[in-house]
Amino acid sequence: MDRMPKWADVVLIPLISLILAAILSALVILGIGEDPVAAVKMMVSGALGSTYGWGYTLYYATNFMFTGLAVAVAFHARLFNIGGEGQAMLGGLGVAIACLYVPWPHWTLALGGAAVLAALFGAAWAAIPAWLQAKRGSHIVITTIMFNFIASAVLNYVLVNVMRPQGSMDPATARFSETVHLPTLHELLAPIGISFSKAAPANVSLLVAVAACVLVWLLIWRTRLGYEIRAYGHSETGALYAGISPVRITMIAMLISGGLAGCMAINNVMGEAERLVLNATEGAGFIGIAVALMGRSHPFGVFLSAILFGFLYQGGAELALWTSIPRELIVVIQALVILFTGALDNMVRMPLEKLFLSLRKGRA
Repeated sequence: MDRMPKWADVVLIPLISLILAAILSALVILGIGEDPVAAVKMMVSGALGSTYGWGYTLYYATNFMFTGLAVAVAFHARLFNIGGEGQAMLGGLGVAIACLYVPWPHWTLALGGAAVLAALFGAAWAAIPAWLQAKRGSHIVITTIMFNFIASAVLNYVLVNVMRPQGSMDPATARFSETVHLPTLHELLAPIGISFSKAAPANVSLLVAVAACVLVWLLIWRTRLGYEIRAYGHSETGALYAGISPVRITMIAMLISGGLAGCMAINNVMGEAERLVLNATEGAGFIGIAVALMGRSHPFGVFLSAILFGFLYQGGAELALWTSIPRELIVVIQALVILFTGALDNMVRMPLEKLFLSLRKGRA
């Protein structure tokens, strides 16, 4: 019997965690002599008060949906994939190769080809730690962290020595051709009469991210493979008894996870920068961990959590720009949300479990 209702685990715990993080953040802002109410108003106005703000919020959210889904799939198999950052970097390399070296006639074909290559590169980068875990017992957390640094070094070498245009000092590829530029939300919504900011970077890859949420839900809860992944995650010994191969599930779950992380590059590399640059991921792979934790590894939860973190990123940027609150403090506020929704989850969960158990005994 569950210790608490499902709705409490899915809604109440994250909500209380958010409230606690907000209270502590307000105290921090008060501590430096600023008005927390004014700061919240500024964040809401900057992130949600205009189509420009929404464009950036949704752009960041798109990145976090891909990396959050990547972590969530691995979580279901009880694998902690911290390598989303490196897998997204290699996904960017796949996107750059697809966009620079294939003469695509239209952006729709380019998007499909780039997404496939990004997923393949991300999956390939996840495959090595997965094999080491499945066959050699090397802990997936350690190997994926190491592979983040290796990915950064590989990308640095390729950009500086292989893909950098002749005569350029910038460690970046050439700009992609016009035919592979993805339409922005402004261009998608204009034909149906909806006005949206031209300057906002949100683009058609947002729809791809939403589609990925739906496909992951179908995979995990509506397919035999998804059942095997969840069964292995709940009990390795039980899965073995049922004839489920740990090696197979570890490899498949990590390949899917790495592919999803790699697909993030269609947003930030193909959709926004329109070239591959160093540090294009901007920490989105690590934020994906918090997104998956807060979203309870459910695609719909990941979708909502990604929008929340997109709001925090864009709202935080507005705070740093228009107030005297330093950028470092914005990072502290974001870290508090991650801390309460992830690391300190049990601090909220355990008292609630006791409360619901006492209520259940009282009714009995």
